[in-house]
Formats: sequence, C-alpha cells, structure tokens
Amino acid sequence: MRVKGSHYRAPSSTVDGMQSKTPLHDEHVALGARMAPFAGWTMPIQYAGIMAEHQHTRTRASLFDTCHMGEFEISGPTAEADLERLLTQNVATIKPQQCRYGFLLNENGGVIDDLTCYRLGPDRFFLVVNAGTLDQDADWIRSHLSPETVFKDRSPDTAKLDVQGPEARAATEVALGTALPDLKYFYCSEEKLNGMPCMISRTGYTGEWGYELYFPADEAVRIWKQLLAPGIIQPAGLGARDTLRLEVGYPLYGHELGSDRTPVAATNGMFMDTSKDFIGKDAVMRDLEQGVPENLVALQLETKRAARAGDAVLREDERVGEITSGSLAPSLGVAVALAYVRTELSAPGTKLAAETRGTRLPATVVDLPFYKDGTARKKKG
Repeated sequence: MRVKGSHYRAPSSTVDGMQSKTPLHDEHVALGARMAPFAGWTMPIQYAGIMAEHQHTRTRASLFDTCHMGEFEISGPTAEADLERLLTQNVATIKPQQCRYGFLLNENGGVIDDLTCYRLGPDRFFLVVNAGTLDQDADWIRSHLSPETVFKDRSPDTAKLDVQGPEARAATEVALGTALPDLKYFYCSEEKLNGMPCMISRTGYTGEWGYELYFPADEAVRIWKQLLAPGIIQPAGLGARDTLRLEVGYPLYGHELGSDRTPVAATNGMFMDTSKDFIGKDAVMRDLEQGVPENLVALQLETKRAARAGDAVLREDERVGEITSGSLAPSLGVAVALAYVRTELSAPGTKLAAETRGTRLPATVVDLPFYKDGTARKKKG
C-alpha cells in the first residue's frame, strides 16, 4: 500500500497462507476499508485515507481495531517470580492496576517480543503481546513457568479496541453514555460498562491521550458501532497507526526490534532493570558495558519523499547503516525514518543520507520524538 510520501509494508501470511479475521472484519468491509494481510490477519489499512486518519487522531479521536493482539493471563503464587525472570522490566514493583513496557528475550539477549505487563492483583498478571509472535511467546513463557503458575491464553475470547486522540475521553463517554475512571498514564481499571466487563487501560501506540479497551470478543461489533455512532470518533487503519507511532519514535517488532540483537541499541538501556536477573541479561550487560557497533537513530529528511525499510544509510559514498522504518510524517510535513547506523555517527546533528531507488535523500540525525506535541502524558483528558 502506498500513499504519497510514505510507505507502509504489511507483513505476510501465516501457515499455508491462511489469514485470520477479527470479529470486526465485516464492519471494516462495510465501511469501505482497504484490507491487507498483517501478521497473519486480514486487517484494515485505511478507510478515508492515511493522511486524514492520522490528522483526525492528532486533533480529535480515532478508533483502531486491535483485536489481532494477544492477551495472556498468568497467575498463582509463583507468577511474579516467574515473570521477573522472563521479562526485562521490574515486575515486583508494578502496583495493582499499573502496567509496564518491556521485553521478552531469548538466552542470547535477542528480542522474542516487546510487550506490556499489567498487574491485576497480588498474584494475577496480564500480558499484551504482538500478533505475529503470539505462538512463540506462549511456547517460550510456558516452558519457563513453575508448576504452580497458571497460564491462560485469553486471546481467542478477548476483543481489543483503541480510542486515541486528545478528545478520546470526552468522545468515549458520549458514545458509551458513561463516565470513564480517572487513570494515570500506564494505569488500568477493571470496570463494568453498561453491565459488560471491560478492562480500560490509559495506554496506546500513537503518542496521544487514549484508551485501550479489553472486553469479551462477542461484544466487539456492538461496542465498535456504539463508539462510532455519534460521529466524533472516526475509524482508522494500520496505515495511520504506523505513521502515528513513527512520529513519536515507538519501535515496531520486526523492524526496530528482533531476535538478532539485544534491545540495547534501540533503547539505550531503557525498559530493562539490570539490578535483577532475567533471561538474556548477560548479553544485555555485555552490550551496555562494551557498547554496540550500531545504534538506532531518528532521521529527519529534507523533503516529503520517504525512505523505505531496508534502504541504505550513507555517509558520503559509504554505507553506514540501514533504514528500519520510513514514512512521510503528516504532522511535520517532511519524511522521517528510524535507522541503525554506526554508533560513532549517532549523535544529533550528524548529516547522513538515505538512498532509495537510486536517489539520495539528505537527512539529519535528530532527537526523538519527531512530533513533540502529543497529549499522551497529559494529566487530564
């Protein structure tokens, strides 16, 4: 799928080319969405257009179908200790109804997945994982749990919708006819919405104020229609989700993160508590102490023409890195990219270039986020 000045590449299929469908597939088709494969699912890429959906999210509020994501419940007297070994973030200090982002690593420190861990009770946790890694995540986690820890894959029974944008709270309250709880950023609450059990999380992937709603899958169509009915919240697809997350510098698994390297180069050591033991820590400590040959950097280009994932990054005529994500940044009016480049060239202000289809595009290393006016961390919506 192409849009002027941007590029979105959807990962391809699952086993035997079969694609799963979310409970909202027919709703997307009825709305005229352009559908495409993504991480084994047939997903909406755009409705009115990526640019329009992006801007509506930045200025008002948009609704994203994220039912393809995976949800695991992990509970029992040994659950906390098991997750402490499995995840890079400090699990013991997560408060009830709080969540924390981090990584699931292999023995070599490579990223199996990036995920969010919620504490719903003293011995009850909820993990939200990426769709494309769900099966390998489940196998890896199960193989490292104590006998007393209970693992449940809640994905088949759980719908997930994201309402994102500065008007998300007011618009959601109007649509659902109920007040939402006051939540700090990266906190959640288990509620009854008109009698329906729903976990409301003050999180998202856009840089804007918003909510992620988790509720029974058989209620997905009803809640989707209810949220859209007043007309304030508009549907948005994965194309806008990608440009929104890129503008604020959020990594995407399979692009900025993967099993071939530790997360150190992508995060400068963030989201990893090295005061505790976790699987892959030795490799993480090696990279932290000895340094890495490449760092993930933010590149701002001089034009609207975007670089693509896999394009070379050049210093004069020498290849010094590779683009991992690139797009027009609609909020900025120029193209931006994330790229791994030689560590000595990763300082802000460094002049580089991206080479795409034989054309050299001048670029400058800048600080993240590209877009600095997001409302995600506001105290009140």
